[in-house]
Amino acid sequence: MAKTLQVFQAFDRAVITEVPQDDAQALESKLAAATRMLRDRDAWLEPHQRSAILLRAVSLLEARQTHFAQLIAREGGKPYTDAAVEVVRAIDGLRNAADELRVFAGREIPMGLTAASDGRWAFTTKEPIGVVAAISAFNHPLNLIVHQVAPAIAVGCPVIVKPATATPLSCIDFIALLREAGLDEPWCQTFITDDNALAERLATEPRVAFLSFIGSAKVGWYLRSKLAPGTRCALEHGGAAPVIVDRSAQLDKIIEPIVKGGYYHAGQVCVSTQRIFVHADIVKDFVERLAARVQSLRVGDPLLRETEVGPLINPHEADRVMSWTDEAVSAGATIIGGGRQTETTLTPAVLVEPPADSKVSQLEVFGPITCVYGFQELDKAIDIANSLPFAFQASVFSTDMGPAMRAARRLDASTVLVNDHTAFRTDWMPFAGRRQSGYGVGGIPYSMEEMSQDKMLVLRYDG
Repeated sequence: MAKTLQVFQAFDRAVITEVPQDDAQALESKLAAATRMLRDRDAWLEPHQRSAILLRAVSLLEARQTHFAQLIAREGGKPYTDAAVEVVRAIDGLRNAADELRVFAGREIPMGLTAASDGRWAFTTKEPIGVVAAISAFNHPLNLIVHQVAPAIAVGCPVIVKPATATPLSCIDFIALLREAGLDEPWCQTFITDDNALAERLATEPRVAFLSFIGSAKVGWYLRSKLAPGTRCALEHGGAAPVIVDRSAQLDKIIEPIVKGGYYHAGQVCVSTQRIFVHADIVKDFVERLAARVQSLRVGDPLLRETEVGPLINPHEADRVMSWTDEAVSAGATIIGGGRQTETTLTPAVLVEPPADSKVSQLEVFGPITCVYGFQELDKAIDIANSLPFAFQASVFSTDMGPAMRAARRLDASTVLVNDHTAFRTDWMPFAGRRQSGYGVGGIPYSMEEMSQDKMLVLRYDG
């Protein structure tokens, strides 16, 4: 009997459905189909065909926004209002990929600059890099798939996508939607498995030319070390995003964005606000205001429109976050809020001055917790913010241009947001972790570049 994968509601662990799992034979069949499609250049889709498919998918997804928002909330636990925003972003991502094809092109390479290069005309063109293996994460079960699949479709790469085992339904329904939009199956196939060895085989298969991985740093860097020679990759991991709050910051304007950055999707975001460094002159007032807003957050069933903080993805993750919190408190941190509500939900918490060597200060929490530290000297706060082996997005809040720009220049981050939270992102901007936080660049146009390769043509002529 074929294996199945049970899919649970994140909030109450009720079974939503069971889906068939793929085995080794299915993996071989999918790889063979993708490879055949790639090798048959006569079967490659023209840019206008790829654009038309993506735009038809836009129309289909626009018509099913409620269905996908409910699915995201059920399997992933994201509050419905945020899940609805995720669907809107996914729609825009598809449109972005189609629009980018209008400017996705090579360039002329100058000739005639030397006598030896005279009488030649050279230019580059874009070609698909090859078969793409996309391994995705649970926290944005639709939009992350779009970020991996839409660029592959746009540039003409066959793609095999493996969703997170906790949240496969959004992916399955989205790929079915692409079929309806006119994309033949070999161009985009799902691979459903909870077998880590099979997932590794997909990633490291020599027929795969590009691995797109979104998930834990431990797994991502391991897979990169095992890639077949010539396989390129993009890895998107996480961090412990820092925020600098200068003494000039207007507290009545910054609390809301900081709360959004720290507690959006219960903190289960790779650039979630985690470590907040606040000038000593205002730290007491800041903590009081932050704690008051955090304690007012409504925790509960993500399908309810009033819910602001939903569950963690499973009980094990809730247990882990609680243990890290207890460790910090035992070591001297002051906790405001926090505690267990249900098997999967935690009351959002603020930890004040957790020790520098505690897990919440050193590792990505991925839960509804922020940590606050006071500072006297800006440069020392920046040094601590930069001290971890990973770096992604960071923020500084200040009405004084001097400290704001000093922090922006010195924070080790791929993106520094001034007077905005660390979790801000548009789907067309570059999105990349530094050091252990990632490799390569995400964002729809940037992924299209990563999934393509240049070919240069040199024409020699007389006259």
